[in-house]
Amino acid sequence: MADYSKTNKSDSGRRTFIKKSGMAIVGTSLVYPSGVFSNSNLSQDSKIRVGLIGCGGRGTGAAVQALQADPNAVLTAMGDVFEDRLAGAYTEIVKISEEQVKVDKSHKFIGFDAYQKVIDSGVDVVLLTTPPGFRPDHLTAAINAGKHAFCEKPVAVDAPGVRKVLAAAKMAKEKNLSVVSGFCFRYDNAKRATLGKVLNGEIGDIKTITTFRGGGELWYKERQPDWSEMTYQMRNWYYNNWLSGDFIVEMAVHSLDLMSWAMGDVMPVSAIGTGGRQARTHERYGNIYDHFAVEFDYANGAKGYHFTRQQADTSHRNSLDIFGTDGNAIINIGRQYEINGPHSWKFEGERNNMFQVEHDELFAAIRSGKPINDGEKMANSTMLGIWGRMTAYTGQTISWEQAINSNEVLGPKNEDYAWDYVWEMPPIAIPGKTKFV
Repeated sequence: MADYSKTNKSDSGRRTFIKKSGMAIVGTSLVYPSGVFSNSNLSQDSKIRVGLIGCGGRGTGAAVQALQADPNAVLTAMGDVFEDRLAGAYTEIVKISEEQVKVDKSHKFIGFDAYQKVIDSGVDVVLLTTPPGFRPDHLTAAINAGKHAFCEKPVAVDAPGVRKVLAAAKMAKEKNLSVVSGFCFRYDNAKRATLGKVLNGEIGDIKTITTFRGGGELWYKERQPDWSEMTYQMRNWYYNNWLSGDFIVEMAVHSLDLMSWAMGDVMPVSAIGTGGRQARTHERYGNIYDHFAVEFDYANGAKGYHFTRQQADTSHRNSLDIFGTDGNAIINIGRQYEINGPHSWKFEGERNNMFQVEHDELFAAIRSGKPINDGEKMANSTMLGIWGRMTAYTGQTISWEQAINSNEVLGPKNEDYAWDYVWEMPPIAIPGKTKFV
């Protein structure tokens, strides 16, 4: 197996490079030469065929945004494991842009193999919006087939999945394919401006970062008499860590992505954490926790702290505070973007719809033949969430090398997916008893 610990590049020279590069590395993604694929240099009036894989709420929104990003984008195929989810998504998407929806009955695919049928249906770009446990295999299949991809976050639930995504991202570069991540904060004007200043050294060298993501409980679907165990777990995928990765991976990972971005996407070297279930204790909540706290150590001595909880009737907070040797930066999501110190500043620029911009930039890249590739960043940010979960579940201090090279696989094998397959959910992790694998 390849030693993926080598992706943790040294911090040496990072600040100098960032200062010279400025917003070029913050406001845009890396650009690669146009390739030889038939859709690399599309004329402005040629069609871009879009396939949707995963037809829940996020998938429905992504499809609408994809069609709004390019007037000649056409949705031609849809896939999901549940027919009702596909039908509901189709109805909603048609309402928004009927003339751009050309999905006939033969291109509405249902089942665990629906993703491959969408990929094989003649589309140019796929939107990957299933529960994250499926993402590594779906992205790999899409890139193998030469498709551009929008890849919703997170991109995996375990380290073997992250390694698959890193390999697929590398292949996408070689094939000159675009891979745009659902880490939407990176496409937000206010955050680009604020972290651009941080990365240009306007608060000095970063010493400490704290992130908070606190909120209440989410949805739950009652078990129905005709549901198999697999159906029940799939309908409530959020509460099964083999499908969601636990909520530190599925939702709070946005905060970890901000932390990584602020650190120039240099990975920490070690982590220790805690977590558990205090309020969300009923069996309906599967095997995930309801709170985590993790400390990340960087090679240059900086510390990153991440606090997150999902407990009813508790205070909500979604923030990033960055403390440097020459000031501090504050991001309170949606409300406050400022720097305090010698270079004091507040964001007063134009706000944008970051979800729409993801697709605007993806389809512009496809049109121009100048691919965007968010692959390594989205894999590493996802890995921060997985790593944090590992420390909390086991109660152990875990190095980056151990985390990224872990062989723990959370779910069943791809070939085992079936409605009558009984996947026995692992027990709730107990620190000190649950072992690191």
